[in-house]
Amino acid sequence: MSLQRKVRVRFAPSPTGGLHLGGVRTALFNYLFARQHHGDFILRVEDTDQTRFVAGAEAYISECLSWCGMTPDESPENPGPYGPYRQSERKPSYRQYAEQLVNAGYAYYAFDTADELDEQRKIQPNFRYSHENRLSLRNSLSLSSEETETLLRANTPHTIRIKMPIDETVYFDDLIRGRVSFETNLVDDKVLLKADGMPTYHLAVVVDDKAMHISHIFRGEEWLPSAPVHILLWDYLGWKAEMPQWAHLPLILKPDGNGKLSKRDGDRLGFPVYAMNWADAKSGDLIKGFREMGFLPQAFVNMLALLGWNDGTEQEIFSMEELIEKFAIERISKAGAKFDFEKAKWFNHEWIKQATNDQLLPQIKTIVAEHSDKDVSDDYLEAVLSLIKERLTFVEDFWTQASFFIDRPASYDLDAVKPKWNTEKTSFFESLAQAFEKLETWEASEIEKFFKERVSASGIKLGELMMPFRIMLVGGKFGPDVFNITQLLGRDEVAARISLALPQLR
Repeated sequence: MSLQRKVRVRFAPSPTGGLHLGGVRTALFNYLFARQHHGDFILRVEDTDQTRFVAGAEAYISECLSWCGMTPDESPENPGPYGPYRQSERKPSYRQYAEQLVNAGYAYYAFDTADELDEQRKIQPNFRYSHENRLSLRNSLSLSSEETETLLRANTPHTIRIKMPIDETVYFDDLIRGRVSFETNLVDDKVLLKADGMPTYHLAVVVDDKAMHISHIFRGEEWLPSAPVHILLWDYLGWKAEMPQWAHLPLILKPDGNGKLSKRDGDRLGFPVYAMNWADAKSGDLIKGFREMGFLPQAFVNMLALLGWNDGTEQEIFSMEELIEKFAIERISKAGAKFDFEKAKWFNHEWIKQATNDQLLPQIKTIVAEHSDKDVSDDYLEAVLSLIKERLTFVEDFWTQASFFIDRPASYDLDAVKPKWNTEKTSFFESLAQAFEKLETWEASEIEKFFKERVSASGIKLGELMMPFRIMLVGGKFGPDVFNITQLLGRDEVAARISLALPQLR
């Protein structure tokens, strides 16, 4: 693939709600391509549909990108030379191009009211405004020039629609799919400029991509049906030589592969589909995101990159730097990618294992503060983390796996121990607690050696004492190596826990 001009790509979401992981993947592929080619990654907010605008959504989008480590080179917050970066602020620029299209015969004024169009839909269930019926509807093609001028002078509400050509084939070369073609007879006359003067996506995206010198467009395959309109607009506005190269990304599919992944699928199957928590203003529901569920941004990005792309090797763990180096459009699949939450959790587990204690400590401190009023030192938390990190799928699992390091067990899982309990075992642990006070070196290896020597001298089988010892310290049959636990808790705390647990066994 030859690059004949500076790479400039854009992520152009609408501020209408939470950011779906498919949207974040689109941003990621744009970002990787831009960074690999030393180009610019632009955030443009497409807020032309004011009826669906949601307050706070733009800030949410920016925070999502920041969390993922994808800082735009140009954005509403960091404007460059091609602003504004919100489409609503570019409103005056669109009408001139819409009028230019009308004057050139490529578009027309449509004066049909919403009620009139609804009536047409009742008459024709599959009604679409197109070459088949446009001359029978109320527009500047069916009206005389005098009637049209009169309506315009009277400020009659109207839209501007593209006039799709008849019996033509529109085609383009997609970087992922190769040659793609469309029959114009199958495409309706899309609205380009709404009655309120705001452009639709079709006009705005072309005008803005031209104004911002966009070189490549990465977007989801759901936009493929709109491509012929956009290609014709590039041509009709005289900009075809500057048209960006296109890449339509495969869909992210439901886990069973049947259809596009949606929020409802996440609700039904119990996993997030948004990057971060999103408070739905209409329903009042808080929709949980990957970040709040405990995903590390590195794992989230790694997982997204491999939904529809691979580097041709068996490698699965990629840092952002490796993704930038190895990303290739040629390795993006045409087929949809099934979302696998178990695999997503595996990525997170692997990245938690790779993370340093310093990286995880801020989240760990927050989790501990939410569950306990104990004042715990950073050094102690890091020592705990070193023991249980490999057991964590999510950072939030820390409390489940390690609460006993902070607070003494509130209960004990003794069902398997009690039936075989006797006074000999009680005596063993009473004397063990006292003997621990005299052990010179309080290290796991020495504690284990000392414990096993005393077991051997007692004549009781090791297996009959190891599990009770763990339960006394932890409360259950889980956790890392019991002697590492013993070392970290400290001899006084271990003795105290033995004394607290023994009455439960008598």
